[in-house]
Formats: sequence, structure tokens, C-alpha cells
Amino acid sequence: MTGSALVLGGGGVTGIAWEIGLLAGLLDAGVDLTTADLIVGTSAGSVVGTVVATGADIEELYRNQLEPSGSEIPARMATTTLLRWGFAAVTSRSPERFRARVGALARRTRTVPEEERRQVIASRLPVHDWPDRRLVLTAVDAVTGELAPFDRHSGVPLVDAVSASCAVPGVWPPVTVNGRQYIDGGVRSTANVDLASECDRIVVLAPLPRGGGPMPGVSTQVARLGDSARVAVVTPNQAARAAFGRNVLDPARRPPSARAGRAQAVDVAMAVHSVWSDH
Repeated sequence: MTGSALVLGGGGVTGIAWEIGLLAGLLDAGVDLTTADLIVGTSAGSVVGTVVATGADIEELYRNQLEPSGSEIPARMATTTLLRWGFAAVTSRSPERFRARVGALARRTRTVPEEERRQVIASRLPVHDWPDRRLVLTAVDAVTGELAPFDRHSGVPLVDAVSASCAVPGVWPPVTVNGRQYIDGGVRSTANVDLASECDRIVVLAPLPRGGGPMPGVSTQVARLGDSARVAVVTPNQAARAAFGRNVLDPARRPPSARAGRAQAVDVAMAVHSVWSDH
């Protein structure tokens, strides 16, 4: 299939802000990524992908990132959680087994109540119904470790799909959907670029592009596409990384991250346009 895909990767609340800033800055430069035929969102990218697909005004979204965080809950991934992720990565026989073990970690970690977290996700989304546009949001089954790509045909409410995609194991609770529990789609890959393989023009915004062990990085997934598509990958520059700070889950870092994304758009606009143009 020919067409365009916008792939939005995970990266916490700072990743949301940076991606929105990039989209706004690219619009300033005459590059409109919101016209994508397919939008793939993972974790933070599921939030941005949803607001884009449901027709939100990018400039208004950008202004919102500069305001106080409101209902957002400050969080941080504990060192012990990171160590448990790492141990599961090096001792699991397969990617699915790794993801299932991380899912088990998520299910036994005490966090905020699931409904409280769902309300936070709902507050990020101006529209709570699936759009007609092609939107795929990634999550992982917390028991089997299998990828769960949700779309409007999956029978899953939109807010639940976004909540599942954003359910960072060990930080936020797994999300229960139709009797099953799901965790963050970033446990499979920080961007899940392969879900856009049907398209011949792909732009990837990846706040956290690196992989490791059973989690392929963005560059690995792009390489696997071969010559079937023109691909532009945008990752945070030095200024953006500094804006993120040490904790991508800190709502206080949203304003500088959004500004950094908008500023970076100037430098990447030409490369993105060369891929996005269908000429």
C-alpha cells in the first residue's frame, strides 16, 4: 500500500510535549504531518496520535503544554524497577517472555488506582470516541507478552486504549480491558515502526529512540523496512534532551520540552518534507 504514516514514539510527559512542539514547529515551516493516512502511537505517542487523529488544533495543544500540568500525577521510575527490567531482559528466552515478566512486575507493583490513572488520561484527550481516521495504538498483554494493536475495530474504548498504551510497568497500573490486563506498548518497542510498514512515506518522532536486548530500537526497525519506504526519523537534539531533564515523567518539564521541540523543527523541516512530499 502506498500512503503516509506518522509514527509517534514513547517518552513520558516530556515526550508528549516535545512531539507537540515539533508538530507545531513543522506546521510553521509548511510541513503538516497531521495529514497522515495512518497514525501509529506508542505510550506518549498514543496521546499525541489520538489528539492529532481526532482533529485537535495543534497550536492550542502547544499552548496547553506551556500551562501548569493540572491533573497530571508526578512520577518517577524507581531504580529497583529499572534493575528488574534489566534482569528480565538478560534472562528471558524470547521477547514475549521478557514482556510477560515485565507484565508480572506491573501486576504486583502497588501504584495509584487504575481508575484514577484513567481519569488523568481522559483529561488529556479532548475527544473520547475513536476517529474515522486510521489510528493504531499499541499495548502489550500483561500475561502473554503479546502485542495488542488497538484501533476503532478492536471493541476497546479509546480512553482505555490510550491508558493501556501509557501504562508504564512499575509506575502505573495495568489497564483492564474486556477482562484482560495490558501494559505500555513501549515494552515491545519505543515506537513500533513496523506497524507502518504498509506505507511508503513514514515520519517517526522518537523521544526515546534507543532499544536494548529484546526491545529493538528505532534504527533497527527502520533498517528492517529495507527500501520499501522513504523514512525520516526525528530524535531529540541536545537542547531537547536537556529540556527533558533526568525524569521524563515529571510534568514540570513539559514547557521547556515543548519549546525545545518547536525550536528543533526548524532544523529538521527540510529532511521531513523530503519524505512527506508525495512528489
